[in-house]
Amino acid sequence: MLQELESLPEGLLALDAQELAAALRAPTLIHLQGRQSPALFVSVLMHGNETTGWEAIRQLLSDYRVGGGSRELPRSLTLFIGNVTAAAEGVRRLDGQPDYNRVWPGGDDRESPEAQMMCQVVERMQSRGLFASVDVHNNTGINPHYACINRLDHPFLHLAALFSRTVVYFTRPTGVQSLAMSRLCPAVTLECGKPDQARGVTHVREYLDACLHLSAHPDHPVAAQDLDLFHTVATVKVPESISFGFADADVDISLAPDLELLNFRELPRGTALGRVAEGLGTGLTVLDEQGAEVSDRYLEVSDGELRLRLPVMPSMITRDSRVIRQDCFCYLMERYNDHLL
Repeated sequence: MLQELESLPEGLLALDAQELAAALRAPTLIHLQGRQSPALFVSVLMHGNETTGWEAIRQLLSDYRVGGGSRELPRSLTLFIGNVTAAAEGVRRLDGQPDYNRVWPGGDDRESPEAQMMCQVVERMQSRGLFASVDVHNNTGINPHYACINRLDHPFLHLAALFSRTVVYFTRPTGVQSLAMSRLCPAVTLECGKPDQARGVTHVREYLDACLHLSAHPDHPVAAQDLDLFHTVATVKVPESISFGFADADVDISLAPDLELLNFRELPRGTALGRVAEGLGTGLTVLDEQGAEVSDRYLEVSDGELRLRLPVMPSMITRDSRVIRQDCFCYLMERYNDHLL
């Protein structure tokens, strides 16, 4: 399935994300030579409807000779363009496809063709050497721009803080690109808001350009006052058997319509999330970092109203029912800055 190239195909940067499938026909690894080595690794379109990464790459590379510009790349760059078939349809993934950001080495899926392809990508990059890895994503809900890391080492924190003072540390879900690449080099995931926002494209382009100009990774701590570090402690999912909606009386769980406004807000115990039909408990599945079911630790129901049992900060709450079914409803986080000391 994987296509590997040593240069950009002519005219590729003129194409939007929906046109890439016709031009490339498969996920594609493109190696571009720059002055310094090893390469910066950048992955885009792990989810087909998250187009900010590709738009930023189009702008960035157009400034350099590899894309028709006048300047030499300051550092080699390897670009991985992921789920082009889902991008053609403007969706996260096609029905029947696995999630491209859940099949990297270290996840549960080791057998699918997509998982074997990601193993091939990691093995190829390990043999070539890597300076850093950046995986670019969008959100469907209302969220700030932030960076995610999977290790609390100084180079990882500096790479994340270069993008945003808001940084999230997580170890689940597994099978994600950044976890796989973190075994080879400093790695970050960028969350860049909704895909239709121009400021996200500009932010990512400027960040990637800054990464290309780095000569080394700092090995000293990031100052605690320059970082808001959070730790993802749980994932909230809606079971397939449970119907849900927003301010909808005819479903098992009727969620408050303005919940996505709560993303990245530290919420007190007792915050109301919606209403649950009788006999369903909390109606939601909450999994901790070890994959254990812990809904009763974080949620409670009183007179049919679903409330937080502990103070937490949610992220990635979305009203997109397709995304909720394919991935999750949200993540729960706690402030983690004390771990920088």
